[in-house]
Amino acid sequence: MNRLKTSGYHVAMGLISFLWVAPILWVIVISFRSFDDVAANGLGSLPHSFTFSTYKSAWEDADEFRALMNSLAVTIPAVILSLGLASTAAYGLARYSIPFRRTVLLLMLMGNLLPPQILLIPISRFVELTGYYDTLYALIAVHVGFGLGFYTFVLHGFMRDLPKEIQEAATIDGAGPGKIYAAVILPLTRPAMAALGALSFTWIFNDLLWSITVIRSGEKMPVTPALLGLQGLFVSSWNVIAAGTVIAAVPTLAVFLKFQKHFVSGLAIGAVK
Repeated sequence: MNRLKTSGYHVAMGLISFLWVAPILWVIVISFRSFDDVAANGLGSLPHSFTFSTYKSAWEDADEFRALMNSLAVTIPAVILSLGLASTAAYGLARYSIPFRRTVLLLMLMGNLLPPQILLIPISRFVELTGYYDTLYALIAVHVGFGLGFYTFVLHGFMRDLPKEIQEAATIDGAGPGKIYAAVILPLTRPAMAALGALSFTWIFNDLLWSITVIRSGEKMPVTPALLGLQGLFVSSWNVIAAGTVIAAVPTLAVFLKFQKHFVSGLAIGAVK
């Protein structure tokens, strides 16, 4: 009976996994098909051709390299600043008796509950008034501002549950708050930082809403809105659009594979807590 249940579970999980992966495989297959093949047989048909020219078109004609560099120029600083500021804020709120710290945490969390759509016009107007409209600096600031509250809330939970004896021992040895933060707290929260880093990299790199809100020039567009423009440039060339999508997915896939071990352990710690 147990063996039957196990087999049924594996079959069910296999089907769910296939349903999850099938659209990705479908896009990859389309990306290697020629325009004539797609036009004659449709997107849902079996491939009758194989070509790399779609990737050349997406890379050169749509200038996807520039778009990828713009995305990385926004994502990397935004992730570093967000996690750096969030970890210091979480450290102070979790390890020291700060007045109204619970209120501060609730305000940070409430800020993330606001639908971003209602803030599009205020944020766009504010960025324009400050003179940073249509700059990557504005996009970095927007992502840091909107991610800071959530990251602080998550890291606060990890740091709060660390044994107080560790901090007390470091204090007895003469370590100050900065030394304790850098040498004791941060290494212990590395799985959580890695998990948040992988998630925030994916969220920021794939962002579309804020990119088209504060960026106007085509040469400054990150990769996701650039793909949107690719759809307008190649109205029926879905194979080129699919190739551009596959190229755009490579950086986030590489980050996940790099931090997979820490990402899984961070999620496991969160589940236990």
